Amino acid sequence: MEGENHTLSEFIILGFSDLNDLQFLLFTIFLMIYLCTLGGNIFIILVTLADTRLYTPMYFFLRNLAFLDICYTTTNVPQMMVHLLSKKKSISCGGCVAQLFAFLFFVGVECLLLAAMAYDRYIAICKPLRYSVIMNKVLYRQLAAWCWTGGFLNSVVHTVLTFHLPFCGNNKIHYFFCDIPPLLILSCGDTSINELVLLFIGVFIGWAPFLGIILSYLYIISTILRIHSSEGRQKAFSTCACHLVIVLLYYGSSIFTYVRPISSYSLAKDQLISVLYSVVTPMLNPIIYTLRNKDIRKGLRAVGENVVAFTLHFP
Repeated sequence: MEGENHTLSEFIILGFSDLNDLQFLLFTIFLMIYLCTLGGNIFIILVTLADTRLYTPMYFFLRNLAFLDICYTTTNVPQMMVHLLSKKKSISCGGCVAQLFAFLFFVGVECLLLAAMAYDRYIAICKPLRYSVIMNKVLYRQLAAWCWTGGFLNSVVHTVLTFHLPFCGNNKIHYFFCDIPPLLILSCGDTSINELVLLFIGVFIGWAPFLGIILSYLYIISTILRIHSSEGRQKAFSTCACHLVIVLLYYGSSIFTYVRPISSYSLAKDQLISVLYSVVTPMLNPIIYTLRNKDIRKGLRAVGENVVAFTLHFP
């Protein structure tokens, strides 16, 4: 069986191949989403770097989130668009390994990073007088480093375990990229250890951060309700609402995808869920975080004023 596994040189990504009449329409939709994702997240990175007033823990985490969204969307969307227009829908075995590793790496980091962002908001709203002392430069950089380390370890474990499985001739992946569920279904070996590890790590990467976020927001809401000023309550809710929307979208779809038994998977339905957290959510992040964000708008005006001043100084 080990020998059969080594003879498999490529996988066929079936993706949306059953929607033959909609291939070009889907390509156009995903292209627009991908361009919006790149443009919006690059915009966040540039604006928060250009304005020194935004050199705070909140925007440090937001820059990390924007960079992550660019990276993990790029691991699957460009290839998916190529497969929508080409007859050959294959990916080499090495390419599949690299795609799975990169995607799990960035997804794991984002799960942990959203929890770090919730902790930052908790300290900012519930302990405002101690915020600058608690959330100092050392701490928020350590939190980010732990997020990236956790995502890396998560990816290494799952990638090694997944491709240690035997694949006995059937190389057709009924999905639009190389992911754990379709690969486990495709394998002809015993996947019980993989499923157990997936559920076990899912507790630390998925459920624990999610429950931590919910707990943080219970304290945040309790604190906000005690604010006497209606303007103060509105500002606090506005600051946190955008993060909570992203959390619900991202964790709801990703936990549904990974933290459940493989026997309950239906790839046709799960593919739509994976589109939500891997394609749509990264596009929504910059929209939600900047739509009502006065600091971002001020930063954008500052960038615009600097560009105008530079242009006038060097005609």
